[in-house]
Amino acid sequence: MALLQLTEEQTRDWTRAQKDEWWFSNVFRGDMPQLTLRSGLTGFVLGGILAATSLYIGAKTGIGIGVGLTSVILAFAFFRLLHGAGLGADMTILENNCTQSIATAAGYMTQPLISSLAAYMLVTGVIIPWWQMMVWLIVIACIGVLVAFPMKRRFINDEQLPFPEGRASGVVLDALYTGAAGAGMFKARLLGYTALGTGLWQALVSDGWMKLVQFKLLRMDRWAGLKEPWTIHERLDTYYYQFAAKADAWMPKILGTDVRVLGLRLTLDAAMLGVGGLMGIAVATSCLLGAFVNFAILAPLMIQLGDIVPRVAPSGAVIPISRAEIVNQWSIWWGVAMMVAGSLVSLAAKPELFTSAFRSVFGRKAASTGSDVLAHIELPLWVSYVGVPILSLLGAYITHAFFGVPMLLALVCLPLIFVLTVICTNSMALTSWTPTGSLAKITQFTMGAIDRSNPASNLLPAGMTAEIASNAANLLSDIKPGYMLGGKPRQQAVGHVIGIVAGVAACVPLYFLLFLPADANGVRSTSTLVTEQFAMPAALQWKGVAEIIAKGLQGLPLSALLAMGVAALAAVAIELARVATKGRFPLSAVSIGLGVVLPPESTLAMFAGALLFWLMGLRHKKPGTRAHEIWVQGCEPICAGLISGAALMGIGNAIVNVLIG
Repeated sequence: MALLQLTEEQTRDWTRAQKDEWWFSNVFRGDMPQLTLRSGLTGFVLGGILAATSLYIGAKTGIGIGVGLTSVILAFAFFRLLHGAGLGADMTILENNCTQSIATAAGYMTQPLISSLAAYMLVTGVIIPWWQMMVWLIVIACIGVLVAFPMKRRFINDEQLPFPEGRASGVVLDALYTGAAGAGMFKARLLGYTALGTGLWQALVSDGWMKLVQFKLLRMDRWAGLKEPWTIHERLDTYYYQFAAKADAWMPKILGTDVRVLGLRLTLDAAMLGVGGLMGIAVATSCLLGAFVNFAILAPLMIQLGDIVPRVAPSGAVIPISRAEIVNQWSIWWGVAMMVAGSLVSLAAKPELFTSAFRSVFGRKAASTGSDVLAHIELPLWVSYVGVPILSLLGAYITHAFFGVPMLLALVCLPLIFVLTVICTNSMALTSWTPTGSLAKITQFTMGAIDRSNPASNLLPAGMTAEIASNAANLLSDIKPGYMLGGKPRQQAVGHVIGIVAGVAACVPLYFLLFLPADANGVRSTSTLVTEQFAMPAALQWKGVAEIIAKGLQGLPLSALLAMGVAALAAVAIELARVATKGRFPLSAVSIGLGVVLPPESTLAMFAGALLFWLMGLRHKKPGTRAHEIWVQGCEPICAGLISGAALMGIGNAIVNVLIG
């Protein structure tokens, strides 16, 4: 069924009151079940699971993955199967939409954990107590909800802006519930089979699962004399190095440095294959280029020059050169310079984001025709007008009390919330892209100019404004399909808050388990935040900017300063080329910089995934064929299966290791 929408002339000429009356009469579905007990519980559970996978992938790549369409397909398939088995009624279209809204809100809660909060702990060496993380994340995210709803009436009801990602969810939901159920079940099967196969592979390469099976279940340590569990090596080149060590064979080196030290490994990481498929060939190629230039050319040169050397820890232990040391000592500087310069140029090249955003807010007002026909289903504006000041003051206070940010600075950053939220929301409405990374740098540099002595003074206010802005923008993207399908926005607001709680409840304990595990004495250390498995590239970027603000560029080797200058100029040139070619220029400065801080084995796996789906898309262009359904239309479910299967088994592996020692 075609979704009803206003024409361009109606959108331009009608008042908001007229548009509201049209929507209420033609689109609104009345009392169709929406936020029910089962949709709330399903969204809560799905949100927690998908938020955990988002945290896992974000810690590896710094990239946030969308979970909206995945949750739509999973919820649809689950209740369709229950209905077919006679165990329950099928979900309504609005219940499914509410479920995806809750799950998506939960997925958004991972970003501060892998960026600003992680950077704060890396810079200060102080571990934030779990309850402080939870309180801060919930309060800040709820501010975003309350900031969003006054804007909803302008951006969605009046301006009818597209919100492409949200619209895609609405179109998929409409298709599933009005005739394309078979296609939905096919995508669900693709996701399920891929996740099952990926999970099996991940179990075979995981020490915890293999310990559980071989030692606890099969008792092979007793009757077979096993000392260590047998596993498949995820790093496939390990087999060559084991052979080379025994046979005294050739060990690959670049300028005398072992390629394993540089992180140049061949890894079959299923999750990274999925991430690459979602990011596309252009972004994956840019990441691979950044990794190649840094780890295959510049890092070996800097090791030869002595600008990257083994360090001595405060305890007196020598820290050998490794991929992480290469990034921390030298590469982070030119990588951050490229990401910051590229993101700021990209933002500045889109002045329409600023002009249209403020024109939307301060433009013509809707003419009143009497009472508000949507008053009983919209979130009352007084809730925002009362709640935003109260929660903002509370957010500023806990940022001061928990993290030592001067109260004045915490308050000074509050006016930036409105400005950045308007820009983020308009960007999300037009492009499905929220420039929170580049906008956060504005707050970071502004706060740093006021107080350079305390890294928390720029990290946490920037994290606060970025989280509020992105949460508000993402909430409006979630509300868009509800508006298209005739749902009650007030219930979606409640659902979004449920998602916030689900995401925090799932991710904060998992965060400590994966990234801040206690040692044998029960002591936790920030030294475990960045590892070979979890590179935390977003946190390293935030940390690099904070250190530049706090320390300046003194003390950096000349080579690092030259690399930063060249990287910044290259980033400007690349982004200007993208502007001049209207996005057809194949490289991205931000993605090249990301490739610098990611493990090169991950960038290679992401490129392999992107290349696979790109080639299969070229080969199977014809719609209607089975191969096209699998490789083109099924790209997102397959990638979601790769990511969720690997992430959930990886998380399970960490839990098993804790339980069985």
